Amino acid sequence: MRRVEHVMGFPVSLRVDDPDVPESAADAVFGWLREVDERFSPFKPGSEVSRFGRGELRRGELSADLAEVLDLCEHYRAATDGAFDVRLPGRPFDPCAVVKGWSVQRAAGLLTAAGARRFCLNAGGDVVTSGGPWRVGVRHPEHADQLCTVLELTNGAVATSARYERGDHIIDGRTGRPATGLLSMTVVADSLTVADAVATAAFALGADGIAWAADQPGCEVFAVDGARQVLRTAGFPTAPESAAA
Repeated sequence: MRRVEHVMGFPVSLRVDDPDVPESAADAVFGWLREVDERFSPFKPGSEVSRFGRGELRRGELSADLAEVLDLCEHYRAATDGAFDVRLPGRPFDPCAVVKGWSVQRAAGLLTAAGARRFCLNAGGDVVTSGGPWRVGVRHPEHADQLCTVLELTNGAVATSARYERGDHIIDGRTGRPATGLLSMTVVADSLTVADAVATAAFALGADGIAWAADQPGCEVFAVDGARQVLRTAGFPTAPESAAA
């Protein structure tokens, strides 16, 4: 089974290699992601996120899903001493840095519940895999037609934060200025919820984010700093032929 749809502002591709998994499993995945886009987009005035950001909803009135997202946001804000912050002065409340990984990991759970054992779910370059090994390329931060490494995953997730798609869009909440200390930060973890949030939070921390991300439980890191130096943790699952990248 293979399907690609444009959801939440980026392409989402799904490949399932189990022949007995019904098409309804893919329908559930993309249906959930479309629901997330309606409920959690800060760009849609009627979404729950927008209403909460305007003060129309109090914490006790929120859905359990948004309450969970807020708890994750607060966890990473505290863990980075405010470098990662979804409530920036002069900007609307925007939890997208957590919502993406969280929602795609939830979608992967729907596939598992439907009986899928070998699949790859790629949401705009952030990937959840099961039953591999799967090979995942990490784009070079300065050359769109090149990869800086290829990794191999069996059951896990990988997320990259960088400046090449949206420019200086990640803000250091401590200064209110764009984070520019890194060119690229890739994190591998068991869950895309963790990998995506840690990658964004580490990028917001700048050069200090490399060691911080490496210290996060269950996380492996591949980073390119502002001086174009490549740093990786010993357990980063680099595919053998790209080990020297």
